[in-house]
Amino acid sequence: MTVRHILSVLDLGPENLAHLVRRSLVVINDNGRPGYPLRGKVVGIYFRGSSTRTRTSFTVGAQRLGAGTIAYGPNDLQVATGETISDTARVLSGFLDALVIRTNGPDSEMKDFASQGQMAIVNAMSETEHPTQAIADLATILGEFGHLDDVHILYLGEGNNTAASLAFAVAQTPGMRLTLVTPEGYGLPERCLESASAHASQSGAVIEHHHRMDRLPAAVDVVYTTRWQTMGVPKPDPDWRPKFEPYAVTPDVMARVSKDARTIFLHDLPAVRGADVQDDVLDGPQSRAFRQAHNKLNSAMAVLEWCLSKSEQSHLEKRRVSTASD
Repeated sequence: MTVRHILSVLDLGPENLAHLVRRSLVVINDNGRPGYPLRGKVVGIYFRGSSTRTRTSFTVGAQRLGAGTIAYGPNDLQVATGETISDTARVLSGFLDALVIRTNGPDSEMKDFASQGQMAIVNAMSETEHPTQAIADLATILGEFGHLDDVHILYLGEGNNTAASLAFAVAQTPGMRLTLVTPEGYGLPERCLESASAHASQSGAVIEHHHRMDRLPAAVDVVYTTRWQTMGVPKPDPDWRPKFEPYAVTPDVMARVSKDARTIFLHDLPAVRGADVQDDVLDGPQSRAFRQAHNKLNSAMAVLEWCLSKSEQSHLEKRRVSTASD
């Protein structure tokens, strides 16, 4: 049985991404208790950075699915004393069925953890991506509107790892549109944009990116922002804040871009109130930010189930064989 990792949204492909988004909503409708498909499994939760929502979601999600959990802090594994990541992963794969990792480090670290072939690796945030956040985001949008095609998202703020995963997810979802408006010098990396645009051209999605707040699109369905300092990490430029202040989501911005009262506001949280978003927006009637946060539990359960459930893998494998023989 091939191990399933989730290192990048692009690695999932459109079919698996759509399955995980839909499955997240099924978990909601099942009141978060879809039986115990992971009974007897053990999931490691290894976070080298701070986390409220993601760490809690994967811990609670694994337990609700019947799995045991073990938590590791930033200095608990011997990688902190010089052991290579690949050696650590090789050892842990003899004990754990999955390892959920937040490193805020380079993609190479995730790939090193995934170098063994027994233990599933889930990227719970790296320097460049936050794949499980994107699954929760799309599940929130699907639950709100009942569809993803023709949904237009306006993203304001830094082109960070959350924005990258969102772009990759939208790019693989037919008919979706994402407009990213970022401060000069803080946009998505060119390689990320090129990858997202290439996938969008195949799916029929649209990815746009510019820096002009005076060119905001009108009548969008979703307004999305994130904390300006991802993981609270300071920026090299000490004068970065004035460059970001025009991109704050205020009631005026919401009024300018909203289609009508049905336009919703999303934030991956934590928010810095009075900076990236004003209270009237985050706590207002259009906000779905806290529903979005709670959906991270549902997406975590969908992800773990997809990575580890033999019945789900068997079902998908049989369907592929059946399709291939038709």
